[in-house]
Amino acid sequence: MSKVTVIGVGNVGATAANVLACREIADEVVLLDIKEGLPEGKALDMKQASCLLTMDTKLYGVTNDYSKTANSDVVVVTSGVPRKPGMTREELIGVNAGIVKSVVANVLEYSPNAILVMVSNPLDTMTYLTVKSTGLDRHRIIGMGGALDSSRFKTYLSEALNGANLNDIEATVIGGHGDTTMIPLTRLATYKGVPVSQFLDKETLDKVAADTMVGGATLTKMLGTSAWYAPGAAAAFVVESILHDQKRIVPCCVYLEGEYGQNDICIGVPVRLGRNGWEEVIDFKLNEEENALFEKSAEAVRKTNAVLETL
Repeated sequence: MSKVTVIGVGNVGATAANVLACREIADEVVLLDIKEGLPEGKALDMKQASCLLTMDTKLYGVTNDYSKTANSDVVVVTSGVPRKPGMTREELIGVNAGIVKSVVANVLEYSPNAILVMVSNPLDTMTYLTVKSTGLDRHRIIGMGGALDSSRFKTYLSEALNGANLNDIEATVIGGHGDTTMIPLTRLATYKGVPVSQFLDKETLDKVAADTMVGGATLTKMLGTSAWYAPGAAAAFVVESILHDQKRIVPCCVYLEGEYGQNDICIGVPVRLGRNGWEEVIDFKLNEEENALFEKSAEAVRKTNAVLETL
């Protein structure tokens, strides 16, 4: 029996839970939130859909009762507040750092062996905070940002390739999970195993990369709020890769100890995911230009992390 808990059931968390249930990735999914009735209501709504979708996943919703999350194999953490008008980046980090530390401490009290999939923003910094505040084996803490960013990269490549099947495209985004820190690796992107540079010129590829980097902001402008279908699905994708020991290579935010020339930082790199979390960092052999971009991205992430020291 496998059990997954989703902490925070706003749009992203609820979507992640729904994908986990609909795809029957886990035997049991628990939705937890601090807002009275919200997790219970969303779980009930999903249950009522389950008979129409012939799915057998058991669903439970609880308000702030972490005992119901006991013995979870994987816990998805989406908790935190969005940045409000007039709020500084430092204030946002301060608020969300407090929330994430509290949530993770409560989770580990009842599921000390759980693998943590971080979704809370700013993702790289909240993942780093979790590594530092818990002292857990670094392989058990995974930020899902690269999985989401890569799905957006593939989508823009598909459009540039005149609607090519998304499943025929391989494309990876590394670096920080932010508009100016992510690095879409256009050189390594392929379409049915053929480099996309054989189909698309540099100008087009540069536009695809630029569109990918502002993919989240583009959706926020359209929707009036942050996206949730792809982020929720990305979190579920990472959970499935872990829970089913699929050995997929997925770009995720993890704590580095010398890999890609970086130490003491959580940032997006390709990793192999399995039953014990992330198993190894995969070296993509970046060229000089890509290495320079990665170094710049890491520097920006470190500046954000530095805010933690002032709290």
